[in-house]
Amino acid sequence: MAEGSQSAPEAGNDMGNDDAIGGNVSKYIVLPTGYCGLPKKGHLIFDACFESGNLGRVDQVSEFEYDLFIRPDTCNPRFRVWFNFTVENVKESQRVIFNIVNFSKTKSLYRDGMAPMVKSTSRPKWQRLPPKNVYYYRCPDHRKNYVMSFAFCFDREEDIYQFAYCYPYTYTRFQHYLDSLQKRNMDYFFREQLGQSVQQRKLDLLTITSPENLREGAEQKVVFITGRVHPGETPSSFVCQGIIDFLVSQHPIARVLREYLVFKIAPMLNPDGVYLGNYRCSLMGFDLNRHWLDPSPWVHPTLHGVKQLIVQMYNDPKTSLEFYIDIHAHSTMMNGFMYGNIFEDEERFQRQAIFPKLLCQNAEDFSYSSTSFNRDAVKAGTGRRFLGGLLDHTSYCYTLEVSFYSYIISGTTAAVPYTEEAYMKLGRNVARTFLDYYRLNPMVEKVAIPMPRLRKEKSPPYKHPLLRGPAGNYPNGKGDKKSSVNHKDPSTPF
Repeated sequence: MAEGSQSAPEAGNDMGNDDAIGGNVSKYIVLPTGYCGLPKKGHLIFDACFESGNLGRVDQVSEFEYDLFIRPDTCNPRFRVWFNFTVENVKESQRVIFNIVNFSKTKSLYRDGMAPMVKSTSRPKWQRLPPKNVYYYRCPDHRKNYVMSFAFCFDREEDIYQFAYCYPYTYTRFQHYLDSLQKRNMDYFFREQLGQSVQQRKLDLLTITSPENLREGAEQKVVFITGRVHPGETPSSFVCQGIIDFLVSQHPIARVLREYLVFKIAPMLNPDGVYLGNYRCSLMGFDLNRHWLDPSPWVHPTLHGVKQLIVQMYNDPKTSLEFYIDIHAHSTMMNGFMYGNIFEDEERFQRQAIFPKLLCQNAEDFSYSSTSFNRDAVKAGTGRRFLGGLLDHTSYCYTLEVSFYSYIISGTTAAVPYTEEAYMKLGRNVARTFLDYYRLNPMVEKVAIPMPRLRKEKSPPYKHPLLRGPAGNYPNGKGDKKSSVNHKDPSTPF
């Protein structure tokens, strides 16, 4: 959950010394008590020593039942939600019960029908387990913590089975995706490295717009989008990919949006946490979405780099930063929805509601009734809250949330589980909504569909110079710096 408070019921109990878990299990063989000799078929082998893997400990309760312990986020024992592990050396028709016993959250969509994901080497497409095989309950055997138990039957002895909290989306997959886009040599797609993480992974920044918008002296209307500041919130990457795929496509709406807007996208703000299999924190145990006020270039380098760029654009008289959207996933609510800010100016507050209302019309899985606007002190360090206070009245900052589990279509009661494609479809609908917001629909009819233009040069049209001084040094008021830019006027009826 992106912006949930860290109150006692949600944060859970810190693990005691007897439960200390130092890392992921690595080809851990579970043998029956008193057994000597080589492992036989049915003696399960657990492993989580792979990218985005997470499983810290395995205890065999009986011949059929196993207690599984999530490894806490690195350098932070408070967060234990994401799991991702493999099981091999199974026996055909072997039935087991796996208990995930040390969740740090009490509220969970497992109470509402959510089920873990599973795939195997011969069936590589992720599937949800049947909800009837999943149980979520408070267990007296585990300090009255909530436990998620699921029953499973292995059916193919040679397969390696993989179980996960939600659809994984790894750093490596993300890099391969960006590499494939770059190879298409589109003249409206630019990729650059804005910085590096503590472990020297890339902080990628994408710019998607018509090249004419990047010429020197051109005025720009910018939409800035970020994702995966919380590494276990994998749906945000699928939504972000949906946005990118649509914007680089030859769809007439995408072409109009590229002519009118400049999209800046940093899809993975926490690459170390993603790679390590953390749920919420960075390598050093920080929830990055609480450090926007004063990010350290050494401890929070990715956040520091993005904030520097945003402050730089804020100070550029030719740039109008119109939107900031930070994409997250939610662990207790259904559908997609948004968080926005509260303003003293009633007119600004009402204008802020327009984009989510339009998105609700375009996306059947987006709920405006679940969208809320707040100024909770706990969330003061989030990107939405910080930038909402920094930017002027023409800019709107949102957190876009999407459920880890499902959505309910208006007028129905049945939950529809999200798939990877459904998450990406939400992203495409987010991109389409900018057309309605800026009332660009008449322009679509004038657009023919030409062949894609190839970029003549491989390097970005310009690099973003680093600001002098800390990123937090910005003026209190903007004066008339953007008076020359033709701003949107969404306050009139649509």
